[in-house]
Amino acid sequence: MNQPHSQNAHCGHAAAGAHHDSGAGHGPLRTSIHATLHCLSGCVIGEVAGLAIGVSLGFPAWGTIALATFLAYVSGFSLGLWPLVRQGQTWRQALRTIWIGEAISIAVMEVAMNAADFAAGGMASPSVFHPTFWFGLAVAVPAGFLAAWPVNWWLLSRNLKACH
Repeated sequence: MNQPHSQNAHCGHAAAGAHHDSGAGHGPLRTSIHATLHCLSGCVIGEVAGLAIGVSLGFPAWGTIALATFLAYVSGFSLGLWPLVRQGQTWRQALRTIWIGEAISIAVMEVAMNAADFAAGGMASPSVFHPTFWFGLAVAVPAGFLAAWPVNWWLLSRNLKACH
């Protein structure tokens, strides 16, 4: 069960499946969308937790950004590692498979998300129950996706990111 695993073993499968739907040329696009949505789901878990804690405890913006980014990395890497471990890789093998692609993708996503949330006023909300907190997230999540999508496409095209 501990077979060698190329970074894009599942990307090829996903891309091949995408060709059945719409024809040639859509595989890499759909694969990059899937990879970005997967990354976004991990980032959002940590981002929301960090923002909620930071806002609730009255952290300054930089403290909230640091906490949200740290938690986004923890949750993003966890969601990236888990499928590979379930497929039989050790934690170490899985980390070697995903680390560069996830690190870059999460970094780009976090810069965009935190900048958008800060600009929208979400981090300055008096509480998580205030509409500006949720408006900030509503602006940040699409900003993170749009920033990371071309990066993930590039990472996948260079075999630097794994789909899982």
